[in-house]
Amino acid sequence: MSDTIYPIGTANISWNDDEKQQWFDSQNIKRSYHNDVVSLINELTDECDVEQYGELVYQDANYPLFAIKSRNWQNNKPTVLVTGGVHGYETSGVHGAIRFIKTLGRHYSEHFNLVVTPCISPWGYETINRWNPAAIDPNRSFYANSPAPESANVMAYIAGLGVELVAHIDLHETTDTDNSEFRPALAARDGKINTNWNIPDGFYLVADSAKPAAEFQKAIIENVTKITHIAPSDENNQLIGVPQEQFGVINYAARELGLCMGFSDAKFVTTTEVYPDSPTATDEECILAQVAAIAGALDYIASQQ
Repeated sequence: MSDTIYPIGTANISWNDDEKQQWFDSQNIKRSYHNDVVSLINELTDECDVEQYGELVYQDANYPLFAIKSRNWQNNKPTVLVTGGVHGYETSGVHGAIRFIKTLGRHYSEHFNLVVTPCISPWGYETINRWNPAAIDPNRSFYANSPAPESANVMAYIAGLGVELVAHIDLHETTDTDNSEFRPALAARDGKINTNWNIPDGFYLVADSAKPAAEFQKAIIENVTKITHIAPSDENNQLIGVPQEQFGVINYAARELGLCMGFSDAKFVTTTEVYPDSPTATDEECILAQVAAIAGALDYIASQQ
């Protein structure tokens, strides 16, 4: 695919602080985290425990960070973490996490302790961005002494719970703007040459190459198939430039790359990828696909107990 030249910076030279500031100054608020997300979280307080685990202050705006926990918490139950909005622009991840706990939380809390952090990057949600204001990708920043407060806050919160996670499902999207905006911006920031990848048309999963859990991934794919189509591989049997491990699944070195799904020692981990720009998908279908992914994951784990 053809390359896209980014308007900020000089070819082959990584951005300095002035260029990062230029990028930040070009951003603007497009939607409301408080109206779209916090309002829905507040509706859950009758059935769930809602905890504020941090706050971000960007552009003179305050962004409280919330976790939603199932109420009938018991230490003898396995604990599952669901994260959304690590990349704030990936809308169905945010709303899929909330929809899951709203519609299926009571059912699955009979078997699991549930922890849901639906919007880890609220500034990214409002500005429809992959990065935070410092031009840092939170989903490459899940490691000790993280430079991204979005990542650092949620890692500290989960560590403070003092529980072992059995599973972590991280909800994401792959969009056409990956090629039109985010990959060109990344190449410009790092002083590299951009080469766009083929955007998969459909749902797929990214597993952790250190613990791929193939049957777990397969169970998720099978459940999501009931809602939406699974992305076929390209002519090289790849998805986003990575060899397909099984139908609809690729593997990444999660911890080495600083990915959200890699920060814990959970046995079962996955990153969902919904394609909202498909001509056959709707916003609602994308949300339901995220819910189906979580349900498929938990049904599989429950069957193994």
